[in-house]
Amino acid sequence: MPDNSMQSDVAPNQGGIKAMKGRNLTIMLVFAAFALSLIAASAASAATVPIKLRIEGATRTIFEGTVKTEGHEVTTVSGGTHKCDGTNLGANPTPGPTPTAALDAAAAKSGFTWDGTWFGSFEDFGVERIADTSQTETEFWAVLVSYQFSSVGGCQQEVKPKEEVLWAWNAFEAAHFLKLKKAKHSTNTVVVTDGATGQPIEGATVGPVNNAPGAATNAQGEATLTFNTPGKHRVKAERSDSIRSNSLVIKS
Repeated sequence: MPDNSMQSDVAPNQGGIKAMKGRNLTIMLVFAAFALSLIAASAASAATVPIKLRIEGATRTIFEGTVKTEGHEVTTVSGGTHKCDGTNLGANPTPGPTPTAALDAAAAKSGFTWDGTWFGSFEDFGVERIADTSQTETEFWAVLVSYQFSSVGGCQQEVKPKEEVLWAWNAFEAAHFLKLKKAKHSTNTVVVTDGATGQPIEGATVGPVNNAPGAATNAQGEATLTFNTPGKHRVKAERSDSIRSNSLVIKS
């Protein structure tokens, strides 16, 4: 009779190989799905986000508008190239848009330059110049998010949707950070408040951009504007001891 012992030994082994192949295929599919999820998460974290940004220099508004940005590497003449995505110094677990990244995006969009020194111990830039406004021995640039001073650097702070970024020169000496809005009871009346506290600001001048004469606010922070020509007029509020306001468009 033929000896089938070798055949009986081979058959189970072939079945084991098939089972192993099946398990390996399953594992490969699981890892592939995991890798795709990481790629999708990475793409989502790197998506550009619209940031409302304003830069107030010593004598003028350098930039006011919306920029689209994400956390990215930033390069300055004095500081070199470094990441600036909110994960600096472990401030946030995942990358996101930051005030300094928004500043860098605005510079690229509008054609001005800025400079800052890199501090390795903080993994952040110290902003020293934006456009034609440089820090001095007593006057410095500072960053605020939704009218509050950032407690960390501009590459560590992540900006959330609907938050506003303000880079302001000599901000630490400012009495108020002016915020301008339209009054509810009149189309030509505006209200000036402190952006951080909501306090009405008296004695601010509201007028057309470029420091043209305007109307002064009363104790309620209100000013009624009149214009010699009809149309749309862009106005801002200023007071000598405060950071000038956002702009508004008034139609007359």
